[in-house]
Amino acid sequence: MINQTEAAIQLQGLTKRYGKTTAVEDLSLVIPRGSTFGLLGPNGAGKSSTIKMLMGMLSIDAGTATVLGINVADSPSAMKQRVGYVPELHHIYRWMTVRKVIGFVKSFYPSWNDELCDELLDLFELPIDRKVAQLSKGMVAKLSLLLAMSHEPELLVLDEPMSGLDPLVREEFLDGVLRTICRGDSTVLFSSHSIDDVQRLADDVGIMYHGRLLVNRPLDDLLGSTKRVRAVLRDGCLPQHLPEGTIWQSVQRREWSLTVAGFSTDVLTQLRAENSVEVVDVADLCLEDLFKDYVKGAKTTI
Repeated sequence: MINQTEAAIQLQGLTKRYGKTTAVEDLSLVIPRGSTFGLLGPNGAGKSSTIKMLMGMLSIDAGTATVLGINVADSPSAMKQRVGYVPELHHIYRWMTVRKVIGFVKSFYPSWNDELCDELLDLFELPIDRKVAQLSKGMVAKLSLLLAMSHEPELLVLDEPMSGLDPLVREEFLDGVLRTICRGDSTVLFSSHSIDDVQRLADDVGIMYHGRLLVNRPLDDLLGSTKRVRAVLRDGCLPQHLPEGTIWQSVQRREWSLTVAGFSTDVLTQLRAENSVEVVDVADLCLEDLFKDYVKGAKTTI
């Protein structure tokens, strides 16, 4: 188990309600320092509410959020000095030039690295003397990332920052994020709708649905241990018992498809022993199919 000094983020029983609607329910999660964690989920899954709570921007109704060893409810200002945050909607003074915005934000961070800032200006090709109001959506997103990274935060938090960006700008944005990841000592938490982005960047993956964390595993482990099993039901027979670890199933006429987490050959033994079937094949899943199956399975139980 990771102790608090080794964890960049530690959430315990985190809950957020809006009236009668529960946006986040009893969420517990530990993200180790130096890792990159991708948080996936459909719209309304609770990703942004979770991030806003751990950033001290949204009150916590139950549970605790500890970031870099700091209880967010007790010392949000001390925590924010050590964290870089890029939201989906970039709140930057539109009347300022890029140069003035950088100077303004720099004044809040003693750890600001001018050399890194200049590198990012070159990488992102930002016009230093142009007003923010005159920048494209992609340029504003890149400026927001520059501001979040230039004080060398211990934790970089990205909340759907690439939403609506064209492919070229997304690539430049990802290059900037990869610079942080390649340093090795920083932690990155990002939420995204893009399976490709998560697969490219993340060490560990969480999938949320209706405010609940369905799975939290290392990406390689998740892909390696989750399988699609396809079986044929014998005439007139129906499935009787689901194997342990089944997250989703579908029956089409005689074909029975199952997605099983933590797969081993014991699953096939159990399947044959408890059901009248012939196993046809076992296949790997890509992250997109795995994500869809977790969500489809959750829809039948939540």
